[in-house]
Amino acid sequence: MTMIRNRRRICHAILPFLLASLLSTAEISAKTEIILPKPAEPFAGVIGRTYANSKPSFPKPVRAPAGAPNVLLVLTDDIGFGAASTFGGPVPTPNLDRLAAHGLKYNRFHTTSVCSPTRAALLTGRNPHSVGSGAVPDLATGFPGYSGTLPRSAATIAEVLKLNGYNTAMFGKHHNVQPGAGSAAGPFDQWPTGLGFEYFFGFIRAETDQFSPVLYRNITPVDAPKDRILDTALVDDAITWVHNQQAAAPDKPFLLYLAPGAAHAPHQAPGEWIARFRGKFDQGWDCLREQTLARQKALGVVPQTTILAPRPKGIPTWDSLSGDEKRVSARMMEVFAAMVAHQDAQFGRLIDELERTGELENTLVIFMEGDNGGSAEGGMTGAENWMGTYANGATEKVSELLSRIDGLGGPNSYGNYPVGWAWATNAPFQWTKKIASHLGGTRNGMVISWPAHIKERGIRSQYHHVIDIAPTILEAAGIPAPTIVNGARQQRIDGISMAYSFDSPEAADRRTTQYYEMQGSRAIYNNGWVANTKPRKMPWTMSNPEGSPDTYVWELYDLNKDFSQSRDLAAIYPKKLEQLRALFEQEAQRNDVLPLDDRESHERARASQDIRTENPNGFVFWGKDISVTDDVAPPMRGMSFSIMADVIIPDSSANGVLLARGSRFGGWSFYLKNGRPVAHHAFTQQKQHQFEIISPVALVPGKANVRYDFDYDGGGIGKGGLLRISIDGKEVARGRIDRTVTNTAGLGEMFDIGRDTGNQVLDYGGPSNFSGDIRRLEVELHQ
Repeated sequence: MTMIRNRRRICHAILPFLLASLLSTAEISAKTEIILPKPAEPFAGVIGRTYANSKPSFPKPVRAPAGAPNVLLVLTDDIGFGAASTFGGPVPTPNLDRLAAHGLKYNRFHTTSVCSPTRAALLTGRNPHSVGSGAVPDLATGFPGYSGTLPRSAATIAEVLKLNGYNTAMFGKHHNVQPGAGSAAGPFDQWPTGLGFEYFFGFIRAETDQFSPVLYRNITPVDAPKDRILDTALVDDAITWVHNQQAAAPDKPFLLYLAPGAAHAPHQAPGEWIARFRGKFDQGWDCLREQTLARQKALGVVPQTTILAPRPKGIPTWDSLSGDEKRVSARMMEVFAAMVAHQDAQFGRLIDELERTGELENTLVIFMEGDNGGSAEGGMTGAENWMGTYANGATEKVSELLSRIDGLGGPNSYGNYPVGWAWATNAPFQWTKKIASHLGGTRNGMVISWPAHIKERGIRSQYHHVIDIAPTILEAAGIPAPTIVNGARQQRIDGISMAYSFDSPEAADRRTTQYYEMQGSRAIYNNGWVANTKPRKMPWTMSNPEGSPDTYVWELYDLNKDFSQSRDLAAIYPKKLEQLRALFEQEAQRNDVLPLDDRESHERARASQDIRTENPNGFVFWGKDISVTDDVAPPMRGMSFSIMADVIIPDSSANGVLLARGSRFGGWSFYLKNGRPVAHHAFTQQKQHQFEIISPVALVPGKANVRYDFDYDGGGIGKGGLLRISIDGKEVARGRIDRTVTNTAGLGEMFDIGRDTGNQVLDYGGPSNFSGDIRRLEVELHQ
C-alpha cells in the first residue's frame, strides 16, 4: 500500500496543471483506498549474476488478521418467527436452543419477505433492490432494481473474506443465478463459485426435491445421493470439506455458508421423523397461535404486553374445517415440523463436529431461522402437489388426500401446508411470506454465538436487518470494507454492524430506518414507527390484483408500544403517516425500487417467454445427455409445438427418453418403450391427471425419424390438445391430452435430452437413459 501511495504522489507532482482542489481530493482518496486483491509486494530479495550471489524472496500469501474467527452462516428457508422452539414455536429445535443458550437471541431481526432478495442482502450487505435483487430472478424485469444480477460493485462477504485470507465454501440453496445462466453455457459469475465461494455443493433454483434433488458440485451437475435425504447430504459434505480444509491449513479461518432446503416446499422428511409428530397439531392453528404466544412470553422473546395480531381476511378458522379436512391439515403440519426438526438435527451434527475438532470456540455462528415468514403458497387447504394447485390450477379432493395421508411428506408427494399453519408459525404477527408490509413476512428469529468473544447471554432487541450481517462479520474479523474489489469500485454498504449489541443488551438501536418492498407490498420503518401498505395481492394465489400499485391503502403502527403490529393508527396520526410515506419515496428512489410492479409470474415472465419463442436459430439439440434449465429451454406452454428426433435404433429394441421436462408432479416425457414411441404428460401425480399416447408400431433397427406434434386447443394457459405421433413421416398414433401444465414441477427440474434427471416424469421400469443414439432433436414452437 505504501508503494501505491508513493507512486500516486509522484504522479501528482508531475501533473502541476491539475487544479489544486482535485489534487487534494485525489491525495485524500489515495490514503483511504482499500483495494482487493491486495497489490503484490515488490521483490525483496537480491538478483545477482548467479544463484551464488543471489537471495530469493517468495511472495507472501495473504493471511487473515491474527485471531480472525471462523464464520458459520446458516440460513433456513420459509420458516416463520413462531415456528422453532428457540423462539417459542411448537417445533423442537434442541440444537438451535443449545446455540442460543451459549449466545444471543435477536427478536427484532428482519428479512425481505422472499428468498432471493434476502440472500442477496445477506451476501452483499446492501439493500436488495440496489443490487438488482428486488425479486426472485424468475421475475426479473430488466430495470436496475430487478435485473436479477448482482453487480461487481457489490462484492460479497465471501469474496472479501477470500481475498483477506479465508477459505470459503457454500452448501445448499442459491436462488441468485441470473435468468438464463443456470446451464452449461453459463455465465457463471452469479453462481457461488463466481461470488467468492471456493467450493459449492447444492442447488441453484428456488427449490428441489429432498429425495431426488438436482445438485451441482461447483458448476458441474452431480447425481443425487441415493441413501440420504438432501439436508443430510449437505451437512455430510460440509463436514468433509471442513476436515479437508483443516488438514491442509489448520491455522487458516474459514467461512462456511449452510443454506438447506428446509422448510421450503416440497415439505418432505424421513418417515420416522414424521411419525414423531403424530397428533401434535390436532388442536389446530388458532389454538397453536395462543400456545405459541404463551411460550414466547415465558421465554421473554416478546414483551409481556404483546397480543396476537388479527386474523387476515381469507384465512379460515380451524373450527370451520370438516373432520377430514382437519385430519389432512394436521398431517401436513406434522410433515413441516418433521422437516424443520430433522434439519435442526443435521445442524447439530455440524456443530458437534466443530466442537469435537476444537474449532467451535473461535467460530462466529450466525443462524437465521428463515429467509422470510412461513409460506402461504399451499393455499387454503394445503396441497400434496403445491405447484399443481398454486401454479397449474389443479384441484385435490380431501377424500383422495385422506386415502394417501400416510404418503404425505414422502417421495411421492410435493406438498405445502395450508395458509393457516403458515400464519400460525409466524405468530404473533400478521401475514406470511411475500408480504413485505407486515412482520409475518419479514420478522425472523436469529441466534449469534461466538464462545471465544461473546460472553453475554440472553435476548437482544435492537432493530436489525439481514443487510447488517456482512458488516458484523467484517468487524468481528478485523477486516475493513474494501473500496475497490477486482477492479470495481464498490457502492455504498447499507448494513450496520451488530457487534455493538454483543455486550450491551440495553444499547440504543443503530438501525433507525429501513424500507421494504416486494411485488407492490411495501413498508418503511423509522425510529419505532412503521408505515405500510395493506395487502391486496394475496400470497396464496398467482392472480394479479386490480388497479395500480399506487392505489394501495396505507396503515401506521407504533412498534415501540405494539410489538406484533396489531393496532393500525393511521386514522389517529395522519401527519405521521404522510411523513413516513414521503420517507419511503426517498428510499425507493435511492435504492432503485421503482418501478413498482405487483404482477405475478405468468404476466412478468411473458416478455422473456416471447424472446425465447422468437429464437431465430430454433431449438436444436445434438446428441444425448443434455440438460438445461427451464428458463433457456423452449417454452412449450400454452402453445402448439412439434418435436422431431433423428435417432439410430440398436439391434435390440430401444428404450429410454428422447425428451423429458419437469417431473411426475408436472411435466412431459417423450420416450421409447420396447421400440414404440410414447408421449406422456403428468398434469399432476394423480392417476386421473396422467395422459399417455403409445404408438402401436415399433421402430426397427437403424435410422429413423420420430415426430410428436401437439396441437394446442388455445383459449388461455393450462388447456389441452391433440397429440400425434409419426414415424418416418407417417402418423401412427393420436390422442387427447386434456390438461397441460403451465409451470413444470418442481421449480428446479430440468429440460433433458436422452435422459430424465431429478424427479422423473414417470417410472420407466429401468434407467431413463436412451439406449439408442440421438443424432439430432429439434423443438419447433407454433403460436
